[in-house]
Amino acid sequence: MEPIEKKTNFITNAIDQDIADKVYKNDRVHTRFPPEPNGYLHIGHAKASLLNYRIAKQYHGKFNLRFDDTNPIKEELEFVDSIKEDLTWLGIDWDDRLFFASSYFDKMADYAVELIGKGLAFVDQLSAEEMRAYRGTLTEPGKESPYRNRPIEENLQLFAQMKAGELPEGSHILRAKIDMASPNMNMRDPAIYRILHTSHHSTSEDWYIYPMYDYAHPIEDALEGITHSLCTLEFEDHRPFYDWVLANIDDFKKEPPRQIEFAKLNLTKTIVGKRFLKQLVEEKIVDGWDDPRLATISGLRRRGFTPESIQAFCEAIGVAKTNSTVDIAMLEHFIRDDLKLKAPRLMAVIDPLKVTITNYPENQTEWVELPLNQENDQMGSYTTPFSREILIDRSDFMEIPPKKYFRLFPGNEVRLRGAYFITCQEVIKDADGHVIELKCTYDPATKSGAGCERKVKGTIHWVDASHASEVELHLYDYLVEDDSGLTKDNFLERINPKSLEIVKAYIEPELLKAQPYQKFQFIRNGFFSVDPKYSTPEAPVFNQIVSLKSSWKPTN
Repeated sequence: MEPIEKKTNFITNAIDQDIADKVYKNDRVHTRFPPEPNGYLHIGHAKASLLNYRIAKQYHGKFNLRFDDTNPIKEELEFVDSIKEDLTWLGIDWDDRLFFASSYFDKMADYAVELIGKGLAFVDQLSAEEMRAYRGTLTEPGKESPYRNRPIEENLQLFAQMKAGELPEGSHILRAKIDMASPNMNMRDPAIYRILHTSHHSTSEDWYIYPMYDYAHPIEDALEGITHSLCTLEFEDHRPFYDWVLANIDDFKKEPPRQIEFAKLNLTKTIVGKRFLKQLVEEKIVDGWDDPRLATISGLRRRGFTPESIQAFCEAIGVAKTNSTVDIAMLEHFIRDDLKLKAPRLMAVIDPLKVTITNYPENQTEWVELPLNQENDQMGSYTTPFSREILIDRSDFMEIPPKKYFRLFPGNEVRLRGAYFITCQEVIKDADGHVIELKCTYDPATKSGAGCERKVKGTIHWVDASHASEVELHLYDYLVEDDSGLTKDNFLERINPKSLEIVKAYIEPELLKAQPYQKFQFIRNGFFSVDPKYSTPEAPVFNQIVSLKSSWKPTN
């Protein structure tokens, strides 16, 4: 693993202190990213995974990818595969360090037996409702379960029956024995194991009991030799139980992992909660987990975002100890910044208006040369056809223009990008008075690159009418305009019914060569990417990535 530039923050400060104090042998640093395979990754997971990965690289350390597959009811192999694909695309390499929590089920059960044997865990028979009532409140202590003081041998026997599948689902649960009066609700005899008679995607029918995440998490970290377990802030109140598990299992008393929390990523106008995303997918409100309107990694990839833009975005927002919300315009800034020198700049007309150049020779076509990107000479050039009839965007013509309007209007001259100056001579309308065609003339001496000394103030884009191909563009707006206070009951009401608009456009021949995921800047229309799902070689479909203008500016 090659080292990268070190970024200083409260996490690296903590790691530096551990190194100075010789907390871990050989000053080792070992991190992990532990997604649960119950859905697709989203932009928040990108931040978390990149943070763990980059920390490991900064310290010449190790990085694990671990699937926390301890809840078989919600987990599927499809999600395992998608997570690996997304992380690889993001540039994260876990080498041969791929792990599954389910691989540790035997050891986790053995450690539960150890805790029972030490009098630190007991089998409870309270119902879920009774457990909630016994738990107390933030201001009142809880009550001890009447089963809390079972003899150790009875607890061992009952746990063995749970494990063997001899007890009904939901009838018994294994709990840690800590303190029902603790001000931290997570320490009030938390659950360790529950009974589930269901199949697991990896272990099949081998298990009837499954560990709770808060119990499994520290054990997984310790077994893998993790030094710094980086978690989002909602796990801060769970840290005392994390430390309790490690302190009470003999195998983990030397060099236990240290949990450090950071703020999760919240974006404006964005839905990232898995339960919301899952409902959108299952109810077919969106086009799958990779719908370009979603902030899933696969959705962002399909829309046209690059891994480099997401990496730069996550680096720029940094890590913090308090939650805040980042303007989605900042994420959009980084894809613009990444593509401005990478994306070919070609021409597409969305709302076409026919232009006939009356003094251009009939039955003649010439091929004009244009740069692929005016700001990056290394990208070279391409040629596009030009003839008597062309299409321009209707927004580039006004019959009665306002002041300082420099595009096409009767009597005005503009430059056709990469071609000639044309002057509007006549406006053709239909019976209802709608403009359907412009008659123009061109000046043969004004061809781009020919050294014409005359100047005009306006330049417009165009495509040759006889060579233009009609394609489909997917134009996107935010899926929600107001993401504050989203709940399962109200979030569907917030969905923007105009978040996707499908329009036709006319493109120049060069764009027919486009391959899935290839990105372009359509002159004056924004950045677009070839949709991998609906495109064909004969008819590419283009997803709008972002517009050209940004409302967010980086600060120094």
